[in-house]
Amino acid sequence: MDITRPIRPGTALKVSVSVAHAESAAIGTVAALLCSTTDCHIAVGSAPVATVNDTLLPAKTFLKIACLKTDIVSVIQDAGGGTLFITPGQ
Repeated sequence: MDITRPIRPGTALKVSVSVAHAESAAIGTVAALLCSTTDCHIAVGSAPVATVNDTLLPAKTFLKIACLKTDIVSVIQDAGGGTLFITPGQ
């Protein structure tokens, strides 16, 4: 899959961002667009557990990722709570 190609957005998954890590359901596609209402750290894989040492996703920025259909996203807050939106692409 070419990560630079545009994706057709699907229905977004929502994950609460807090002091404890939280995980999404399986993404279901091979590309997804991530955006959070707050600074957070993310990890992607079959059984990820996000920590403050993982990839930082600044608030209100978009990150397009390549993934497996069975991958899930784990998220933990950087400083405050919010919501992570995961939009699977087609």
